[in-house]
Amino acid sequence: MRGIRVTAMAAMLLAGGVLGARAADTVTGEVVDLSCYLHHPETSHGASHKKCAETCAKKGLPMGILTDDKQVFVLLEDHEKPDGYAKAIQGAATTVTVEGTKVTQGGMNGIVVESVK
Repeated sequence: MRGIRVTAMAAMLLAGGVLGARAADTVTGEVVDLSCYLHHPETSHGASHKKCAETCAKKGLPMGILTDDKQVFVLLEDHEKPDGYAKAIQGAATTVTVEGTKVTQGGMNGIVVESVK
């Protein structure tokens, strides 16, 4: 009986290690400044809005990714690895692919940025 319990525990630990490791999420889309996009979405993205988006990013205003299917993900900094977020916001008004962890809270979607592809 003891052998069965040890085997079962080992199987659970092995499965936990395999199942616990998950691939990072990716989101591809245009980096938009959310202050403008939420206020007037029809005119606040694309190349014509690049200078404004860069200015908003420099001010520290919230930035997001607008996907082709019109979903918006707030870009969130990984406080222990901030380089990915910094690179993502430098892509204002351009299309980027970010890798990280998707999160949802109170109806808002975000992604904790680990890297930019």
